[in-house]
Amino acid sequence: MQSNKLRMAIRATAAAAVLSIAGQANAVSLNVGDDVEASIYGYARLNMSYDLNADRAASTRSGKFSGGDDDIEGHFGADVQQSRLGVKVKHSSGVMVNIEGDFRGSGSSPGSLRMRHAYGTYNGLLAGRTWSNYTSFVGNTPTLDFDGLAGTAGAQDRAEQVRYTTGAMSFSIEDPSSQATYGGTGRTSAPAITARLEDSTDALSYSAAVLANQITSDDGVNDDSAVGYAVFGALKLKLSDMFTVQGAINYTDGANGYLWRSGDNYYGNSAYLDGNSVETIKGYGGAVGVSMNLGGGRSINLGYGTTTLDLDDAIAAGATTDSQAETNQHVLFNYMWTPVKNVMMGVEYAYLDQETVAGDSSDANRLMFAAQYNF
Repeated sequence: MQSNKLRMAIRATAAAAVLSIAGQANAVSLNVGDDVEASIYGYARLNMSYDLNADRAASTRSGKFSGGDDDIEGHFGADVQQSRLGVKVKHSSGVMVNIEGDFRGSGSSPGSLRMRHAYGTYNGLLAGRTWSNYTSFVGNTPTLDFDGLAGTAGAQDRAEQVRYTTGAMSFSIEDPSSQATYGGTGRTSAPAITARLEDSTDALSYSAAVLANQITSDDGVNDDSAVGYAVFGALKLKLSDMFTVQGAINYTDGANGYLWRSGDNYYGNSAYLDGNSVETIKGYGGAVGVSMNLGGGRSINLGYGTTTLDLDDAIAAGATTDSQAETNQHVLFNYMWTPVKNVMMGVEYAYLDQETVAGDSSDANRLMFAAQYNF
């Protein structure tokens, strides 16, 4: 009965609520009754990029580690696909529901609505789609590039999951991230299992997590599996009112879907097929950055990130070749300005370098501008 009341209240007041902003920053409150708090939030964002070398722009003008023609230089583009819209509803019983989308779409349909979050929580139990529990933003350096630095902690992506949080600890069962296998026919045979600790004390914030997943290859005749795992640690230290340093380290073995921006761009392969046997691939990475608060809503951020995959055994088994991407290196430097609370503008320089197992290197330089208006 209460859910019917909520639906009717939202329908009756949604149009009027758009015209009655409650004055709180970054949200438009909906008047839906004494038992319910509801709000609409989001932002409109313009991203512009100029690639000095090959065209490395993905949707939202984020930079890619591979692609483009190195002999064709100078590429400009702009889009508003990062813009997003969300609805959050809280009930007096303790139930909270959040649904959010943006317009990044997919590779085949950029600009279409993409589901980012759709989940509910009650008494520490979360069910739905949201950030993977094997993710932390504690050690992240602020960037204009929507995809952020290589080597930051965990998946940096969302997953369908059931999660339980108690104090600083959280545990989840999730739909696993990419489980690509060289030479294999993939089958998702089990969920990923995660545990994460995240807390802060005085000037220090920290996070650490572990994950286990199962990699399976099954062509209908031959079937084999291997267990993969991953671990990360992340820290942020406030040195003063002006300076903070932050960073993360990652190690994976058979779980490179959780080594952010490895392989060609987002995730490296997690395993390879040696005969009929699934063998895991190791990877490691990290990121470090420093942020300087200049006052007046202005800041400068500098970050470096890198990832490396150990592909030697996969190449020796004939599962792949030495033309595969092995190491990605990433530098981002930006200036951000928030003239008022609901507006952010910034400029950013990025350097991306990718090296194959054979030692062939491809690098790129790019510039980016962003303007974001929150509500």
